[in-house]
This record gives sequence, C-alpha cells and structure tokens, in this order.
Amino acid sequence: MVFLTGVAGGAVAATAQGLQTIPPGYHLVASESGVPAEALYSVSLAETSRKLPHGERPWPWTLNVAGKGYRYNTRQEAYDALLSFMRRYPLKRIDVGIAQVNLGWNGAYFSSYYEALEPYTNLRVAARILKSCYDSNPGSWIQAAGCYHHPAGGKPARTYKAIVKRKLATLDLSSPVSYTELQLARIPSPQRHLFPQSRELQWVEPRESRQ
Repeated sequence: MVFLTGVAGGAVAATAQGLQTIPPGYHLVASESGVPAEALYSVSLAETSRKLPHGERPWPWTLNVAGKGYRYNTRQEAYDALLSFMRRYPLKRIDVGIAQVNLGWNGAYFSSYYEALEPYTNLRVAARILKSCYDSNPGSWIQAAGCYHHPAGGKPARTYKAIVKRKLATLDLSSPVSYTELQLARIPSPQRHLFPQSRELQWVEPRESRQ
C-alpha cells in the first residue's frame, strides 16, 4: 500500500471535483502528535511539492541550501549532496527532507543526517515542530504554519501562510478527521533517536514525471 504518495494502481485518489485526498501516511503521522493531517500535508506541499505523473506531491529527496532548492532522484543522491553542502554552509542554512526540517535548529531530533532524509522520520519531526508552534499561539493552524516556516514572523511568514492556504484549497476535506479524541504520542528527548520506524508504515518510492 502506498502511504505518502497516495498512488495506488497507477492513480492518485481524487474527488469528482478534482480535489486530491490526503495520503494515509500523513493521517497516521499527524495523529501521533495531534496535528490535523491537512495541516501537515499542506505544509509538506508548500515545502517540497513536485509534479508527478498523477499529480502534485511532496518530494522527499529535497534540500534547500542558503535559500535555493535542490531535488534529487534518490535518497542516496540527496544524502551525497547534503554532505557536500555541509562542508560549505552552516547547518542553519540547510533544510532537508519531505517537510524541509532545518538541520541547525532541529537537527538534534535525528540520530544521523541520513536519517533526516527518511520520509516518516522527517514528517514526525515536522509534526512535532508544527504542534509546538500551534501550542505557543493556539487557534489557527495556518498561523502555526507561518511559525513553522519563520518563527520570527513578518513578511516571510505571511507569504508562506498564503502558499499553505493555496495548497489547502486543493485538498478534499469533506471527511475531516476528529482530533479531539487523539492521544498524543510521547516525544523522546532530542538527544536520543526520536522516532523508530513504524511497522505500520511502508514507504513506496515516488516516480518522477517524464514530461
């Protein structure tokens, strides 16, 4: 089963109105931290969206270095590039993975830089950061998304919130998940391995559009 790409049998699940459904993996990861799946997915789309044969999806093998984005075909290619960039740029200038977690500010949540590119681990860290942003100023997940991108606020956060709103408008929210009954997952210390790989999740390699 495909959990993050939403591609099954060669097609992406979508409504008759052309809205895309949120892949199951995002629901599973979001529920662990009490984050709405649509919030986590919209942020991921804003960070790393790429046009695939069956629609737009977040791309896991993505780096952003000093404000410039780089996309790679495989995790190993992204990792090799990351090692090269790390020799030339401070970690606070480097974002990695499907949700673009900053290595300088949040790298302690990964046991290794290679692990930072693991899609589910990267998403779990992102969900934790997003939830922390929401808790610091409850009431709006859009506001939390702005904090996720630029905690200091200002124009970068406002621009990012507008992007997230546009991504959110492309999603099918006709059957929203109730988050009032979610039990929050215990979050280990940043000094330790944050998230073991769940046996319930299976990553399926996305395919790049040839067009």
